[in-house]
Amino acid sequence: MTDFVNNPPHYTDQGPIECIDAIESAMSAEQFEGWLRGNVLKYLWRYPSKNKIEDLDKALFYLNKLKSVKIEYELKHDFKKVGK
Repeated sequence: MTDFVNNPPHYTDQGPIECIDAIESAMSAEQFEGWLRGNVLKYLWRYPSKNKIEDLDKALFYLNKLKSVKIEYELKHDFKKVGK
């Protein structure tokens, strides 16, 4: 079964690099955070009238990615209060 939330084939059929990784590489950390936040909002906005649960799963995917990016940034920059 194809996982259209975590590994959609239309974003991985261009070679070994996933689209989200290419986008992250092309942006500053601040820009990438904004892009992730925008995707969370987009999927929350449209879920009642489009893909229902799948859109909620996509919003969670981008929210979890945002969380992991923030944690990684804080650990990389040795913040004393990770997660605050």
